[in-house]
Amino acid sequence: MRLRRRHVSWGATNGQLIGAGPAAPQEPGRLTRRSLLVNSAGLAVVPMLAEGTASAPSPGGNALATSTPTPTPKPLTLAGGRGHGVGDPRGSDIAVTTKRSTQGRFGLMFPELEPFAPDDDLLVALTRQMIDPRPPLDDVSMSNDGFDNPYIPAGYTYLGQFIDHDMTRDPTPLPQQQVDPHALLNFDTPFFDLGSVYGRGPTSDPQLYDPDYPGMLRLGRSQGGPFDLPRAADGTAYIGDPRNDENLIIAQLQIAFIRLHNQFVAAGNSFTEAQRQTRWHYQWVIVHDFLPHILGSGVVEQMLRSGPHGTIAVDNRFYHPNNSQRPMMPIEYSVAAYRFGHSMIRAEYEMHESTTLPVFGPAGGDLRGSRPLPGNAWADWNYFYEIPDVEAPDDRNMTRTIDTQLSLPLSNLPPTVVAHIDGAILSLAERNLLRGKRLGLPAGQDVARAMGIPPIPNQRLGLIDPRWGGRAPLWFYVLKEAELGGGCQLGPVGGRIVAEVILGLLARDGTSYFNAERPWNPASTPFSMGDLLVLAGAV
Repeated sequence: MRLRRRHVSWGATNGQLIGAGPAAPQEPGRLTRRSLLVNSAGLAVVPMLAEGTASAPSPGGNALATSTPTPTPKPLTLAGGRGHGVGDPRGSDIAVTTKRSTQGRFGLMFPELEPFAPDDDLLVALTRQMIDPRPPLDDVSMSNDGFDNPYIPAGYTYLGQFIDHDMTRDPTPLPQQQVDPHALLNFDTPFFDLGSVYGRGPTSDPQLYDPDYPGMLRLGRSQGGPFDLPRAADGTAYIGDPRNDENLIIAQLQIAFIRLHNQFVAAGNSFTEAQRQTRWHYQWVIVHDFLPHILGSGVVEQMLRSGPHGTIAVDNRFYHPNNSQRPMMPIEYSVAAYRFGHSMIRAEYEMHESTTLPVFGPAGGDLRGSRPLPGNAWADWNYFYEIPDVEAPDDRNMTRTIDTQLSLPLSNLPPTVVAHIDGAILSLAERNLLRGKRLGLPAGQDVARAMGIPPIPNQRLGLIDPRWGGRAPLWFYVLKEAELGGGCQLGPVGGRIVAEVILGLLARDGTSYFNAERPWNPASTPFSMGDLLVLAGAV
């Protein structure tokens, strides 16, 4: 099975990025991000394993374009967490509230490994070294700090966040959550079914569906401007997962998936068929575009196998959920490896020509969501993804490299993300490291050994204090492993954990395209996120 190769590659003669358009003219003595990328051929990637109520959309606008118990550690204060990446999903404490071998909504991929619990002051001191002090730029084209990843456009950061929300969505009613706080019995599957888009379906969540056009999802307009999520009078979005409205970029990804579904309905498909096509195109992008960008296409290809009757099987060596119908999500993945995306977040993004906004900044002047889409914040997706047959802008947003440096805004999360109450921890890195200890994560080197991968010694990781005991927090280890490999992709430990879980879940989902009755292909091949956005009419 062959996967789509990266659109972006290096020219053999002059080092220029093929497909990225010509290099921008440069003022004498002025180093721009584009000139930095063009002259960075030495960074070549070696694949690593290892709201008033909005008006309804018109049909014309939707036409298809073609063991033993573990003692609970001393509680740590992570007060105020409620946004993406700062809260503890229900059941993620399973390793410290039950036996390490117990599986529910969450579990351990390596239950035989002991938890790693370094001193808090070590963790806090480490987070102070993980801050990139550069403030947000007024113009993305002037990014010249060496942290831009020339191989991954910035849209994949938010596609990764969208995927995470799809996996960790918890629609369990509150009374059942209170009865089952550790999510051992009542929880939703982490399958890639676009629950954030479809909710519980037209009957249970009718507010997500267009009453005037059966089978279609609701869309809104931002005061006559671009499409927005449908909203109530107070600006609250009607959405299957409120987390997808916390940031204006991911909110517009949500809109794109809504539009994709509506395109399939407008082309004459039933709701059920349109839903299936939307889900399968999304799943295809995860396997053939998102993962190859993050891991390298070779890693994914090595793990896929031909299954019975034309299905697709996966070589899962480490991810073995007890219940394939309701597979657990490993905390090594959710609390550590998949949080690689935090290091990819830029301090600012160019939304369209000449309009750059910070992630966090003055109220109303940044990319925080949970409000109607401002007229200046609509996303020209060509600034975030490679769009087929469209020339790339000179200043396309690229992700930051995957490394141990997080952009400055993440060191002081705003009140809309973390309540600024006494004792609240406002640094995302600090929250991640303390959470990893509190939830009983094993050390990075221990996980590497369990996977048969030579561990990286602490000296090379930069952890020289003897109190580390020769071990490192798993999240930090995953980031540093990638950094030591060039920062363009995940390394063998982080990459294998991410691939095992995502591909393993697709193989276990009887409704995914991996298990289609007949081999399935998308509307065109190769098919990337850029193709999906074109198919949705969102470009």
